[in-house]
Amino acid sequence: MAVRRLPGGRVIVTAALNGAFVTKDVNPNVPEQPDEIAQAALDCHDAGAAIVHIHARDEQGRPCGSRARFEEILAAVRSRCPDVIVNLSTGGGTNLTIEERVSCLDADPEMASLNMGTLMRQSGPNAGEPFVNMTADIEAWAAKMKAMRIKPEMECYSQSMYRDVRNLIAKGLVEPPFYVNFVLGMKHQGAVEATPEMLTSMYQALPEGCFFNVTATGAAQLPLTTMGMVMGGAVRVGLEDNIYYRRGEPARSNAQLVERTVRLARELTLEPATPDEARAILGVVKKN
Repeated sequence: MAVRRLPGGRVIVTAALNGAFVTKDVNPNVPEQPDEIAQAALDCHDAGAAIVHIHARDEQGRPCGSRARFEEILAAVRSRCPDVIVNLSTGGGTNLTIEERVSCLDADPEMASLNMGTLMRQSGPNAGEPFVNMTADIEAWAAKMKAMRIKPEMECYSQSMYRDVRNLIAKGLVEPPFYVNFVLGMKHQGAVEATPEMLTSMYQALPEGCFFNVTATGAAQLPLTTMGMVMGGAVRVGLEDNIYYRRGEPARSNAQLVERTVRLARELTLEPATPDEARAILGVVKKN
């Protein structure tokens, strides 16, 4: 195994600002509209995040797959905070078609998520519906990202999804350095638990030459991202994955969660990478 550790005592922090499922009903601080998202991106950047991960929402706060909406959000973020790396989601929401999910690529972000396998939803109103990511589609989306110089963040919910990571690498559809996100704790069939043991297993099985990022849901966000920093990985925090600062206390903002992670990183003698440092480490092409 040759896992790539982040160099130079740096840690790359991503703030996942909103997601597809969390709403203002569960935490009123979730940013939904372009101006809210742009302000949250600026606040997270100022707190130490190099990357912001964004889902589009429509005027009613529902997941949206409109290219125009993604372009509006991207323009708002870049006008408010031109330095931060924007990572748009191709995961979308349960109401979106596959074509709508990948419409964000046409907005031309610097990064985009790329889910590496199919899962079955097991909770909520969409229980029993598949979250479909077939190999042929993964290959097509990766090829489009490569042609557009969009860096893929390969989302892996279990070790079995490394098969598609290796497939993309073998076919030259992704370029080094490769970047894999461990998504731990999703309540889907086919996803693994958010535990230290599972994080260790994902790390040990990671395909050769990949940098890794740790994402964990709910109460597991804090301990597992801290563990990920110790292991030499990047980390993701934010309201998409966890709406609480501590038990029973809703987070005031995405930036509050970033600030805590940066504080812990510095206690571990790590320094949060700037956006330009993150671009250099991950091979992200600056576009604004």
